[in-house]
Amino acid sequence: MQIAAGAVSGVVSATVPLLYGLVLGTHVLPGVIGQAVLRAPWVALITHVIAALVASAVAPVWIGRYIGTALLIGGLQEGIAALSRYRRWDAWRFYLSAVIVGAVIAAAIWFAADVSRFPVWGQIVYVSLFIVGPVLWTAAGLGVGSALRRAGVARSPRA
Repeated sequence: MQIAAGAVSGVVSATVPLLYGLVLGTHVLPGVIGQAVLRAPWVALITHVIAALVASAVAPVWIGRYIGTALLIGGLQEGIAALSRYRRWDAWRFYLSAVIVGAVIAAAIWFAADVSRFPVWGQIVYVSLFIVGPVLWTAAGLGVGSALRRAGVARSPRA
């Protein structure tokens, strides 16, 4: 997914910049799916780094951006899970993580993309979609993770 998001990010940012938050929100998927399936420490960070390395193999010019995003988002997701000592895997915890990820990225992008150039309504929509994007993609990731658990992916093999 990071490869696809990376491929369309430039186009979306240049043509319909208000929707960039929805595209960038896809970056929560590896951690959400990993944590939803395995429910263990370090899963979010490791899955994000693996996804970044795979995406970097396809687009090596973006390796720094992919790794940086993986560490930021994976670290935030790990931090939220660590606060509950990796014991709470309720959906609300994933959504809280999504909102925090969205807020942190929106704050960083605010300055990098000069969001103040938009009219006030555009600024509100732009920032809102940085929150809504990760929340929507978290819902998708929880659906995938739940399906994988039902399929038995998280079960340990019998000895």
